[in-house]
Amino acid sequence: MPWDEAGAPALTRDTGVEMLPERATAHAPEGAAVVQYAWLGAWVVAARGAYDMDSIPPLSDALRGAVREHPKVVLDASGITFADSTLLNLLILTHRTGTLRVVAPSPQLQRLCEITGVDGILEMRASLDDAAVS
Repeated sequence: MPWDEAGAPALTRDTGVEMLPERATAHAPEGAAVVQYAWLGAWVVAARGAYDMDSIPPLSDALRGAVREHPKVVLDASGITFADSTLLNLLILTHRTGTLRVVAPSPQLQRLCEITGVDGILEMRASLDDAAVS
């Protein structure tokens, strides 16, 4: 399913509130970083730092571009130190639009996924190699 048809995260859908303009920045705020590379036939997006409404745009852009260009996308989540519903919405949207595997989520992210049931939707893997070849 194309990214645009997958729907906006529930926090911004049909609220009657005017949407904020798209962010032009290509860099995450201090403390968050995104690195991308090919690994064993998959495209890896490695996220580091804290992700919330203010810091999510670079990761969102990276995942959107990755699912459009690559048949298999792996999110290396081992370096995510904080995540909220903004990241969960992004992961679900990405999963709906392409093949996404989440690797080695940090304990905080793993717990968030368990509490919300997102771990039953997403493909979680322990290692990058396992996610790339599965």
